[in-house]
Amino acid sequence: MLGLPAAVAAGYVPVKIFLDMPAEFSLGALPGWVLADLAGYLVAGLVLLLGSLATLFRATAGAVLLGLGALLAVGALLTEPLSVGVPPARFADAMFTHGGFAMADRVGLAALAVLVLVLAFLPPTFRYLRYRTPTLPVLSGQGAYSSRSW
Repeated sequence: MLGLPAAVAAGYVPVKIFLDMPAEFSLGALPGWVLADLAGYLVAGLVLLLGSLATLFRATAGAVLLGLGALLAVGALLTEPLSVGVPPARFADAMFTHGGFAMADRVGLAALAVLVLVLAFLPPTFRYLRYRTPTLPVLSGQGAYSSRSW
């Protein structure tokens, strides 16, 4: 269930950047590394969302998708300072002093991504996802519909 808020947090970053862009500015004007970082956030959000939905249906692939999405989110967070050409310490200082909600979103995404990554690959998670309730045996043959059971 933590994958859904992590997916929202990962998707918020590029959406906020796209909405804050001036009308006369184009995505083609952005450097390639910035576009790759924004794509990393979007892909991480999509994979986290798919993993969360698959886990609701008790699919083992959901846990793998959650782990992959969490790794993508952590990777996007770590490459963001490098994509804009700022040292990571200066980027973190600017985010914590002038970041506002964007800073809170990135800190929340980092915490959720690490938590989702750890919880997705725990053995009890896979035991829960692999467990199937036993089905009743199908009775067939002469004694399947005996009148004594009525």
